[in-house]
Amino acid sequence: MIRILPSNQVGRLLARRQARLSEAEQIVRPILEAVRKQGDRALVEYGRKFDGLDRPTVRVPEAELQRASGELAPAFRKAVREASANIRAFARMQMPAARTLQPRPGLRLGQIVRPLDTVAAYIPAGRYPLPSTLMMTVVPAQVAGVKNICVACPRPVTEILGTAALLKVRHVFQMGGAQAIAAFAFGTRTVPRADRIVGPGNIYVAAAKKLLAGETGIDFVAGPTEILIIAAEGDPGYLAADLLAQAEHDVDASAVLLSTSKRLAAAVAREVERRLADLPTAAVARQAIARNSAIVHVASLEEAVEISNRFAPEHLSIPDRALLARIAHAGSVFVGPFSPEAAGDYASGPNHVLPTGGAARLRGGLSVADYVKVISVQELDRRALRALAPAITTLARAEGLEAHARSVEVRTHA
Repeated sequence: MIRILPSNQVGRLLARRQARLSEAEQIVRPILEAVRKQGDRALVEYGRKFDGLDRPTVRVPEAELQRASGELAPAFRKAVREASANIRAFARMQMPAARTLQPRPGLRLGQIVRPLDTVAAYIPAGRYPLPSTLMMTVVPAQVAGVKNICVACPRPVTEILGTAALLKVRHVFQMGGAQAIAAFAFGTRTVPRADRIVGPGNIYVAAAKKLLAGETGIDFVAGPTEILIIAAEGDPGYLAADLLAQAEHDVDASAVLLSTSKRLAAAVAREVERRLADLPTAAVARQAIARNSAIVHVASLEEAVEISNRFAPEHLSIPDRALLARIAHAGSVFVGPFSPEAAGDYASGPNHVLPTGGAARLRGGLSVADYVKVISVQELDRRALRALAPAITTLARAEGLEAHARSVEVRTHA
């Protein structure tokens, strides 16, 4: 049964086990180097060894994408349309806008927004196929206006290939692991070099992204998935269902409930055990519940929020909007009893590619902003430059940069 702990033990529970990235880095380094030197030959060799590749190239033919699309069930096609429409609408809301302002006469400032040329989305294919991640990574890129959108998946099932076709993605590659990240970072004859690589993956994908950050852009280095739920009251069935929905992802997943009610804590624990009995993914979920999850009794909702902000969870569930103003760190927040994490995972609209391992202190989830550049623009006339000249030249000379100062004075002393 899931543990019930006092709040004075929460530190030990929430002290995330550091992913063994250093070990993974040593494993992936030779893979990255092989792809850098050998390109497509290395990709095909790794694909045959690890991913069941049975074609002469890692590129998936467009005919295969269209064939997969035709094999999709009508209900699945409808779900993709509905989910992608909401994801698209949310991405449009996030899109940075071109703006201008004139803070003083003759000084015009602004920003222009331009998409990246090429982005790559990594779609895992381990325990579960994830067409939802394909939508979450591709649709914002389309909203941003990215011309070349590439997708990599080591073992793409019909739903992955068919969803790519529905979204009109043409560049799909059957490749996975560190070799896929290397291919997009360096580029090969078959695989274009990407300006940014996005999407989740296992520890080897994370290690490759970490090592190649700078060679290419990345979203973030992801670790095991996690949810933190705050509740003083509520339906034990709802809360138990949310804990298990997180736990079934992976044996390293973490699902934590913070509650002010001992009665609710006990009821949720019983409900978790009852629901595990007939859960098809119980073999995974039970390990995650036993190893990394707990129900924690807290003295107040204020203490729960303090713990949550310290943890900076990937997913945070709160009972109502009253707590929202006090939330400082979270990847995505789910408000109220009818906002389960699964809604965000699939169809409500906000992105499900989210920061883990405390990275929510630094940034939110994947967004359309990850696919664009915001470029500043400035235009000064002679009058504006003369007005600013004393500040510019004083600061330039304080820094010892005389040519900077003279580049202004040659214009203003004429």
